[in-house]
Amino acid sequence: MRILSRLISSSSSIGYHFLPRLSSRHPLLAQLSTLIHPLKSPSPPMDTTEDSLRKALAEKQSAVEGQGNAVRALKAAKVAKAEIDAAIGTLNALKLEKSAIEQQLQAAVSGNGPDSSVNREAFRQAVVNTLERRLFYIPSFKIYRGVAGLYDYGPPGCAVKSNVLAFWRQHFVLEESMLEVDCPCVTPEVVLKASGHVDKFTDLMVKDGETGTCYRADHLLKDFCNEKLQKDLSITAEKAAELKHVLAVLDDLSTEELGAKIKEYGIVAPDTKNPLSDPYPFNLMFQTSIGPSGLLPGYMRPETAQGIFVNFKDLYYYNGNKLPFAAAQIGQAFRNEISPRQGLLRVREFTLAEIEHFVDPEDKSHPKYPEVADLEFLMFPRDKQMSGQSAKRIRLGEAVSKGIVNNETLGYFIGRVYLFLTCLGIDKERLRFRQHLANEMAHYAADCWDAEIECSYGWIECVGIADRSAYDLRAHSEKSGVPLVAHEKFSEPIEVEKLVIAPVKRELGLAFKGNQKMVVEALEAMNEKEAMEMKASLETKGEVEFYVCTLEKNVCIKKNMVTISKEKKKEYQRVFTPSVIEPSFGIGRIIYCLFEHSFYMRPSKAGDEQLNVFRFPPVVAPIKCTVFPLVQNQQYEEVAKVISRSLTAAGISHKIDITGTSIGKRYARTDELGVPFAITVDSTSSVTIRERDSKDQIRVNVEEAASVVKSVTDGQRTWDDVWSKFPHHSSGSTED
Repeated sequence: MRILSRLISSSSSIGYHFLPRLSSRHPLLAQLSTLIHPLKSPSPPMDTTEDSLRKALAEKQSAVEGQGNAVRALKAAKVAKAEIDAAIGTLNALKLEKSAIEQQLQAAVSGNGPDSSVNREAFRQAVVNTLERRLFYIPSFKIYRGVAGLYDYGPPGCAVKSNVLAFWRQHFVLEESMLEVDCPCVTPEVVLKASGHVDKFTDLMVKDGETGTCYRADHLLKDFCNEKLQKDLSITAEKAAELKHVLAVLDDLSTEELGAKIKEYGIVAPDTKNPLSDPYPFNLMFQTSIGPSGLLPGYMRPETAQGIFVNFKDLYYYNGNKLPFAAAQIGQAFRNEISPRQGLLRVREFTLAEIEHFVDPEDKSHPKYPEVADLEFLMFPRDKQMSGQSAKRIRLGEAVSKGIVNNETLGYFIGRVYLFLTCLGIDKERLRFRQHLANEMAHYAADCWDAEIECSYGWIECVGIADRSAYDLRAHSEKSGVPLVAHEKFSEPIEVEKLVIAPVKRELGLAFKGNQKMVVEALEAMNEKEAMEMKASLETKGEVEFYVCTLEKNVCIKKNMVTISKEKKKEYQRVFTPSVIEPSFGIGRIIYCLFEHSFYMRPSKAGDEQLNVFRFPPVVAPIKCTVFPLVQNQQYEEVAKVISRSLTAAGISHKIDITGTSIGKRYARTDELGVPFAITVDSTSSVTIRERDSKDQIRVNVEEAASVVKSVTDGQRTWDDVWSKFPHHSSGSTED
């Protein structure tokens, strides 16, 4: 019973993830898991229970109104009091039945369990209060009342972030032999003009018609729909289904459709209730100028990827002119968010870790794809989203073979991202991969998926994995004039028929004078179909109207101005622009979701208070180990210092605490920081090592302490391994 009571106490939580990672040595684990459930995936957009309850409520409301009219009619007719009292009794009974249905419906839409909106708020507040109090992160410039969307990481937050990035490098850069680069944050305008960011990197914004306060349009519509669904019990089942459909396709709405919905629902400014403007695009980049003259415009980069694309030629050469290869970069990015909110999830300066995997567009297979093909996890294809269904478990190999995921390389990186996130400590039950809807995807993209993690704010996009085709390299090639291409040498030359367009510059110069260059470029840029149609027209008519986009007008091309032919040539190599598979990681978002997924509460030994715990895996824990002398004793303190030196030599981050505070309180302080192991010095020859979540302790010799902790934190051994090897320790004086 002692084990059972300890398991139950360590599993109680105000959060979603009730069941910590308990050791497999506990035989009651399977029984407990049937009693304590983590938050599951959300129900389909129109849950049958909710649907039937809304219909029942509408019918009951109609019955109440009808009976109310009947009572008023009886009173007007001045019938016998007994008859009126009977009618009033029926009315009151109907009202009670209506109230009961309302309570059931409220429970269905808001929940009365861990996923209820009230409990989500309470859980989030407990997490954020702990994070800020223990200095994981705090608002920037706090003494000046802060600035929305800017945060500082404190010591434990910096350590978690550093550990996440170190594991990212190990999992991706080292495992895949990637080429890591580090490029400037300030980017010339010409680069971002070529990439499309200057013209298209926008969100839709609306303004308060009187105060000028700005809001992000899709956020207002999303908040309205959620508020209606959760708090307005009077809406019909049909209206609820409509609102849920709007939420499902929100990212697919055009500017006009979004504006129409805002007007249709009567959405106004949240703070003032003033009318709103029509949605319009707002560019999210921070603009600056480079140099004192102010003549060279630039921007703070909104992503790190462009630095990799513009360096493709040199990276390709560095890689021995071979494909495929991947380049990676970790760095700061900047976005001038319209209305930053949700803490670390939507900020104006943040850390990105991005990979650009360059591959032959004719061969997107991956040699290591079989290693991830059997992974099974929640996937949310676009057809499921559009039809109002929910995400379902799909084997990755099946998704690729059926064409749900476009190709093996994209599938391989989806699998690797899944392994990365779950190894960090993200709950696999609250992780899904959602395919972009048609309107979310750029026209050039072959396929795009987001790794979304569920937290108290809902499903949050934390990683984007996209097949961007060859768009980026082509765009920079055209703008810079530098060919960003790869070569495939043939074992033997092959004979091909090539289109040859030869503008006669002398004749074009006489005809178009200063515009000659633009006409020549337009002629040379024709595709084969356009060129052969021009050739046929010139041969039959002698001249043809030709549109030059740079002149924005048609010009007359005569037969003597251009020669168009096909020639057979021997080619010794194939020249092509590589496609790009891009996994892009929002590190701050991943870290915040990790904070929530790792947080739980358990009662103190006395049972008079709830203690906060972060169950970070050792790989990301800010401090791997603490060292405590059991009591203030000179000999124990000397042993603690010896162990501290051994831990330092082994590269194990740790903290030594020689204060006179009770051992239970010291354990609680380190549990709240997510420290997985604690060494307690209670003799000069041996010490105990305590594991955070089970609170179990083993006894080891002083000389072995550092090596045991290192072996577990490095992943060479599990806690179960050391538990089975070393003597167990149980003492009422040290048990917290």
